[in-house]
Amino acid sequence: MQKEVFVFVLIVITACNVQSQRKEKLSPDDIRLNQIGYYPTAPKSAVIIGETPTTFLITTPDGRKVFEGQLSEIRKSNFSDKKTRIADFSAFTTPGNYTLVVPGVGTSYPFEIRAHVHDAVAKGAAKGFYYQRLSTDLPEKYAGKWHRAAGEPDDKVLIHPSAASANRPEGTVISSPRGWLDAGDYNKYIVNSGITMGTLLSLYEDFPEYVKTISLNIPESNNTVPDLLDEALWNLRWMLTMQDPGDGGVYHKLTNTTFDRMIMPDKATRTRYVVQKGTAATLDFAAVTAQAARIFRAYDKELPGLADSCLTAAAQAWQWAKKNPSIVYDQDAMNRAFEPDVTTGGYGDRDLTDEFVWAAAELYATTQDAQYIAAVTLLPRNATPLPAWAQVRLLGYYTLIRNESTLPEAHDKIKTLKQSIVHFADSLISGVDTRAFNVVMGGSARDYIWGSSSVAANQGIVLIQAYRITRDKKYLNYALSNLDFLMGKNGTGYSFLTGFGDKSTMHPHHRPSIADGIAEPVPGLLAGGPNPGMQDKCKYSSSVPDEAYSDTDCSYASNEIAINWNAPFVYLVWAIEATE
Repeated sequence: MQKEVFVFVLIVITACNVQSQRKEKLSPDDIRLNQIGYYPTAPKSAVIIGETPTTFLITTPDGRKVFEGQLSEIRKSNFSDKKTRIADFSAFTTPGNYTLVVPGVGTSYPFEIRAHVHDAVAKGAAKGFYYQRLSTDLPEKYAGKWHRAAGEPDDKVLIHPSAASANRPEGTVISSPRGWLDAGDYNKYIVNSGITMGTLLSLYEDFPEYVKTISLNIPESNNTVPDLLDEALWNLRWMLTMQDPGDGGVYHKLTNTTFDRMIMPDKATRTRYVVQKGTAATLDFAAVTAQAARIFRAYDKELPGLADSCLTAAAQAWQWAKKNPSIVYDQDAMNRAFEPDVTTGGYGDRDLTDEFVWAAAELYATTQDAQYIAAVTLLPRNATPLPAWAQVRLLGYYTLIRNESTLPEAHDKIKTLKQSIVHFADSLISGVDTRAFNVVMGGSARDYIWGSSSVAANQGIVLIQAYRITRDKKYLNYALSNLDFLMGKNGTGYSFLTGFGDKSTMHPHHRPSIADGIAEPVPGLLAGGPNPGMQDKCKYSSSVPDEAYSDTDCSYASNEIAINWNAPFVYLVWAIEATE
């Protein structure tokens, strides 16, 4: 009898151990890492939630141990009582497929170590813009299961009374096709297109040889223009239609009067308008078209006349802005003065000094006309602002630095700008090596705003620029830490890029992803990320700044997508792929 009891107890204990091992193997949530992988000779680390474990293993898919390491001392979150340890396996450089195992905690999602480990991510995020195209079908050949009918052709757009002029009175019908859906809605905004286009075109200027090698499987892939530029052209050609040919001013946006329901683009058929011209939109347009003129000059044979048209448009927009330096877009005021009311995204900006700087910098880099460099003002070294749709000054600074060799008259300004960028980068990396998640993102709770994912990506771009100025690889490595953050090494455990990672955003606030009846969201779109403001009043599991994220389609405050978030992500991951 005693022997039978002993055997029974042994069986129960063994079963419990097996169950525990199974549970450990299936519980990766307390191990946060880049769910895609790592470069062989670059830094590699994961974050372990909790304070009790002390060791970790790297194992192959068949369970063979290939590396063992000690976890770091305990680190405490700046935002909560959460404690972490860091598993640093930078010393392990062998290419292959692996998991990270922490006894007593669990097994991570699988990851890969190899050269160009983010190549699919880079292409996927850039292809995300293709899925945002308006005025064209997306055939299965290019869009896969997310193929769809064309959205609004925008060939019969009305001049809103706020936008009326002598040559284009209220109700005039214009054609303004192409362009990208801005975010989760079906409207097109010049201000948000500004920073988006500036970022993508800058990627080409900084890494042209790499960009030329990338095929995105888009309809233009077989021509001789790089696919990234072909995709940007889809939006550029729309932007050019948004300039009033009578005076050079640019309409703020092309829009419905209200947001569409959660329907597919071809079902969104309400009347569309262009609304009030504004200084911010006109200057953003001037900056983009001046930069485009510089870039597309090399493709005159493929795109005859485009560079000239862009430069003419940029100069006309600049002149309009100089005559109208303070026309802000105030949607509430517009609605009090004109009908019909418009309630879609405002993108109102009352400080226009940065737009003047960006436009002047792009025009100067393209023309070398001294009138423009005189308009580029410098900020104190400690006041450099991170780019955002309402703050584009740094895009102009980047442009002057990258074109330094052709701008000798601006030498002193550029020298100061380079010092400011490096100083900014140094402030971003200060203290990173003691933070709970060992990434640049999250140095302050202020990083976690609406669109915090773009904060992480734009921080990465600052660090890439510092690397290009100094050639000090530490800046590149710290930029890589923010890519790790975006791909899962963060307070939520999510990879914020749809379609990439074992635990990635599944329910973005994005009308096609909601309405298409396909379980998986449109791939390659960057979710907004943690936002403790929680303005959408949806259900969040936490209000802690780095955890305030809801993977629900109602959560426009944390889970919407936007072209101006995708663009810096594309720059960051393509730049890293080009330099690693």
